[in-house]
Amino acid sequence: MNALYIEELNQRFGQSDDKGQIRFKMGKGDIPVVEIENEQASALISCQGAHVLSWRPDGQEEVIWVSREARYAKGQSVRGGIPICWPWFGAHSENTSFPAHGFARTVLWEITEACQLDSGETQISFILNTSQLDDTTRKTWPESTSALYVLTIGHSLKLELITQNNGVKAICVGEALHTYFNVGDVSKTSVTGLHGKDYLDKPDGFKRKKQSGDIGIDAEVDRVYLNTTDELSITGPQRKIVISKQGSHSTIVWNPWKQVAEKMGDLGEGGYLNMLCVESGNAADDVVTIKPGESHTLQVVYRVENN
Repeated sequence: MNALYIEELNQRFGQSDDKGQIRFKMGKGDIPVVEIENEQASALISCQGAHVLSWRPDGQEEVIWVSREARYAKGQSVRGGIPICWPWFGAHSENTSFPAHGFARTVLWEITEACQLDSGETQISFILNTSQLDDTTRKTWPESTSALYVLTIGHSLKLELITQNNGVKAICVGEALHTYFNVGDVSKTSVTGLHGKDYLDKPDGFKRKKQSGDIGIDAEVDRVYLNTTDELSITGPQRKIVISKQGSHSTIVWNPWKQVAEKMGDLGEGGYLNMLCVESGNAADDVVTIKPGESHTLQVVYRVENN
């Protein structure tokens, strides 16, 4: 990866006019990133993993949380932002030596389009084609598959992950957009919209339980909520983050709390108090089967409302 690659990206996709700016540069760890600015918002996205590192709507504080101790290196996922878990979620179902949450978040994605929309938003698209992966990675997922990731950045943040089965047999895909939200003080934050839903409680041996009321965070929480399609909200003292989704039947809620966070090494001192992951995807009972020649779209939209 060198300056010529960045120059090529800017020549093909870079823009700067009265509508906004799309600019590529070398980021931390010598990993290319794209900076996006328009009248509605700004964003920073790493080309490795098509990983959103920042989204800040106009007049709002940063919505996406990234650890101060995050490590930026080729082939490694960044702690924070919006990692893409694909084509499986969590540990691989048959081989636990394969990387947790798949490989999409640690490989370079190709940019296919970037433009300013008449709405004032900016849209950028990335693609990952498994046929172009190295041999080691392809051994973990030999299926002929592609993932198109379309991001629309403005007052809201719209994310579309489209999985296409290019092979001759059905595939089973697990996925999630593993979003770390900047919540300020997680102990004063609640998640609304999951009352009555069944969930798998990882810290308690994946026991199946039922949610009662809103979710508050005062200890480790690591749960996969099943059959969830309704709108959710993350509410803190100053603002509410509203999550709408389609093509997703799982919601993962995660905060490691103090003891687990201290063992992780890259969450930063006290970082767990400022972040909360509420992930939209398809995991556990909700994994997706895609027939040959067909596709599946996971769509999530985030918007911010002041309290």
